[in-house]
Amino acid sequence: QVQLVESGGGLVQPGGSLRLSCAASGTIFSINTMSWYRQAPGKQRELVAAKTTAGNTNYADSVKGRFTIFRDLYNNTMYLQMNSLKLEDTAVYYCNLDEGWDLNYWGQGTQVTVSS
Repeated sequence: QVQLVESGGGLVQPGGSLRLSCAASGTIFSINTMSWYRQAPGKQRELVAAKTTAGNTNYADSVKGRFTIFRDLYNNTMYLQMNSLKLEDTAVYYCNLDEGWDLNYWGQGTQVTVSS
């Protein structure tokens, strides 16, 4: 059974930075995609950034140039470095692991609040 545990959320002022972490444990396929999603109150969950084990990355337009996703494949850990945070980045951020074959896992989420 795969488990994903996020950490690093919190309260930050506009223009500040945070780094989120997602640690994956269990039996994990060597080829997969890990992603960060977020869900703001009253809105649908949206993709923020994704990175495959091959190194391909994808970012939402709203975070390009501000957020960076990176992975430590050896330790099955994923990070999201968030810089120049804006009020509209406030959301619960979720870690996702997609191994294909309907094997898809979610973390419990971590709250990020951007407020002055």
